[in-house]
Amino acid sequence: MSLDLWLTFVAASTALLLIPGPTILLVLSYALTQGRKVAVATAAGVALGDLIAMTASLLGLGAIVLASATAFTVLKWVGAIYLIWLGIKMLRSANQAALGDLATAGSMPARGVFTHAAAVTALNPKSIGFFIAFVPQFIQPTQPLLPQFSILISTFVALAALNAFAYALLADRLRTRISRPEVMRWLTRVGGATLIGMGVLTATLRRAI
Repeated sequence: MSLDLWLTFVAASTALLLIPGPTILLVLSYALTQGRKVAVATAAGVALGDLIAMTASLLGLGAIVLASATAFTVLKWVGAIYLIWLGIKMLRSANQAALGDLATAGSMPARGVFTHAAAVTALNPKSIGFFIAFVPQFIQPTQPLLPQFSILISTFVALAALNAFAYALLADRLRTRISRPEVMRWLTRVGGATLIGMGVLTATLRRAI
C-alpha cells in the first residue's frame, strides 16, 4: 500500500470518526457518570467492536450477510433489540446520575462497560455495510490483499480507540466541573434516547440489493 493511499485512508477515517454518534455518546455518558477508569474500558470496547466488524467484513461475513436475507434479518434484529434495551436502561438510570453518588448510583463494572461498548459497536449491521462500502476504495487489487487488510484494520481500530479515548478524557474533564446533577441526568437521557433511536433505525434498515 502506497503512503499517499494510506494517508488518504487516515484522513477519511478520522473525519468519519469525529462525527458524534451513538457510540461516542455512550462513551461520554459512561465517562460523565462513572469516571475515567470506566471511560477507558468503554474506549477499549469501541475499538474491539470496530475490530470485529471490520475484520468480519473483510473476511467475507459482510458479503454473506448482505447476500442472505435471513442472516441479515437476524443480525439486524439482534443489534436493534440490544441498542434499544441499552437505551432504555440508560434512561431508567438517569435519575440516579448525580455527582454526589458516582460511587454507587448506576455503577457498572469496567468489564460490563467494555462488553456493552463492544457489542453496541459490533452488532450494528450498518457497521458491516459501512466497511464493505468504505474500505474497497483503498484496496489495490494488483497487490497482496492480506497485508493491505492488516494495515487498514489496524489503522482504523487505532484511530477509533484514540478518538473514543479523547472523547472520554474530555467528558471526564467536564465531569469535574459540573456541579448540577440535572446536567448529568440530561446528558444520560440524551445518550439513552439516541441509542433507542439508533436501534429503531437499525430495525428499519433494508438489505442492499
